[in-house]
Amino acid sequence: MKARVQRDLRLPASWAGPFLMPLFLSLFMSGLVSMIATIQAIGISDGLIATWGRAWAASWMVAFPALMLALPLVRRLVAIICRPE
Repeated sequence: MKARVQRDLRLPASWAGPFLMPLFLSLFMSGLVSMIATIQAIGISDGLIATWGRAWAASWMVAFPALMLALPLVRRLVAIICRPE
């Protein structure tokens, strides 16, 4: 019986901070905010999911690049207000 070689398909940990965390954060936050805005605009109706999906896609296309641009500034501000341990 042959031993199966299992490859680790996960991404390197070095991708977590600069890319993956902003990616997932922007997906989550833009989805949540666009859902709230869509419900306030059209109410809970038949076209809600389709309308929200379009709004989410449009808002994410703005949110992700904005987050990537703002992240260095936010890190510096956090470093200023937090004392090193």
